[in-house]
Amino acid sequence: VWNLSLNSAGMCVRFRSDATVLQAHWVLRSKTIAMNHMPATGVSGLDLYTRGTDGKWRWVAVARPEGQENTVSLVSGLPPGEREFMLYLPLYNGVSAVEIGLPPESRLGLPPPRPEARRRPVVFYGTSITQGGCASRPGMVHTAILGRWLDAPVLNLGFSGNGKMEAALAELLAELDAAIYVLDCLPNMTAEQVTERVEPFVRIL
Repeated sequence: VWNLSLNSAGMCVRFRSDATVLQAHWVLRSKTIAMNHMPATGVSGLDLYTRGTDGKWRWVAVARPEGQENTVSLVSGLPPGEREFMLYLPLYNGVSAVEIGLPPESRLGLPPPRPEARRRPVVFYGTSITQGGCASRPGMVHTAILGRWLDAPVLNLGFSGNGKMEAALAELLAELDAAIYVLDCLPNMTAEQVTERVEPFVRIL
C-alpha cells in the first residue's frame, strides 16, 4: 500500500497561460513505463486539458514516455489568448520532477480558485479500477472524468489489489475534510472481509 501510494494517480496541476506552445519534462520514479495490459501513456504519461470558452474541459494532448526521463512537445499552434490548463500526472508510476516549458515571452499564472461550495474534495478509496487500470491516458480514469464534470477537486486513493478497508486506512481518510467519500473496494474483498470490515470502516469515517 505504501509503495502504491507513491504513484501519482489522480494528481493534476492547474495553471493559466497565454502560451501558444507547451512542452513538458518529467522524471519517473520507476523504470517500468508500461504493463502488458496497460499502455505507457496511462501508466507513465502526462495528459493535458484546457477549459473552453463554454467552461468545459477539453482534451489537448498526451505526452508519451520513452524512458525514465522524458521531454516532449505537448502542443503548438494554439490560438492567441490566455486560457486555463490542467495537466494530469501518471496513474501507475510516480514522478520526482515535472516541468512545463513555455516561450520566454509567455505569461504563466494561477487559475481562479474554485467557488467555495466546490473546494472540498470528493475522496475515492478503492482498487486498481479506482487507481486507473487500465485507462489509456491519465485524464481518462473515471475519477478524473468526474472531477472535470463537477469542476471539483477529486482525491484518487486507489490501491491496485489492495483496497481492503483496513481500519488504519479509515483513520487516515477520516483526517480529510471531504465533501463526500466514495468507497469502491468490493473487487478486492472476500465476503468474510466485507462482513468484518465495512461497517467498522464507515463508522470510523
